[in-house]
Amino acid sequence: MLFTGLCTALVTPFRAGAVDYGALRRLIARQLEAGVPALLVCGTTGEASTLTEAEWCGVLSCAVETATGRARVIAGTGTNNLPHTLARARAARRLRADGQLVVTPYYNKTTQRGLTAYYARVAEETDLPMLLYNVPARTGLNLLPETAAALCAHPHIVGVKEAAGDLGQLARLLRLCPAPVYCGSDELAAPALRLGARGLISVASNVAPEALQSLCAHALRGCFATAEARQEALSPLISALFAETSPAPAKAALALLGLCREEVRSPLICVEDATRRRLQASLEALA
Repeated sequence: MLFTGLCTALVTPFRAGAVDYGALRRLIARQLEAGVPALLVCGTTGEASTLTEAEWCGVLSCAVETATGRARVIAGTGTNNLPHTLARARAARRLRADGQLVVTPYYNKTTQRGLTAYYARVAEETDLPMLLYNVPARTGLNLLPETAAALCAHPHIVGVKEAAGDLGQLARLLRLCPAPVYCGSDELAAPALRLGARGLISVASNVAPEALQSLCAHALRGCFATAEARQEALSPLISALFAETSPAPAKAALALLGLCREEVRSPLICVEDATRRRLQASLEALA
């Protein structure tokens, strides 16, 4: 098992068009101080599709160096191009990542049989522990529970990040899958953990790591009433963080906290003033 509990899907901070490594180290240090056991870098929230290969390697190296011994580091290696995914998987192994997250190949929209062949090839050609990543709203492709469960029989595939936003599908996956399942939807964290998810891969924990860490810890101890109360308290922040395309609101919230700039890369743009006001109000309510 790569981790249990909370994993923060880190933003990639930018300054004047370049990766801001000073801000990245500060963000990671904040996560470590909150006791977060795992960090995902270069994923969707990290704007991986806009990073050059040198930047992708630089962000991963920075995370590994900063977090070594205190948190697991998982690299987002998945693309919609098999050779590119394999190259990133090999680079992640070379740069000492603890695991990799491989999203379903977006845009191409293959079949379930195509997904099986794709993931099997990645698993066969790299021994870096792999989490499957299902996020249909981003990819236009739904990894069905039956397909994911069959793939998890491979020893290099060690879990699934399920972000379809469907508790019924999550419940079916939990029933079928022999490997750990992680919730990928902040708004469903408490109910997913009650159903049996082994953790949460979170955008909101960029902004409120202590609160999300507390939610996960209580749920995993079986204190579901407390976890659900934490979920309710976090609901306005989570709603604001997804009022516009993520990670722009998360970066705006981090900028309000003085932790990094809210700069994102095109085609994303900075949030509208109304969203920024919602974020400010939700941060003040949590304080």
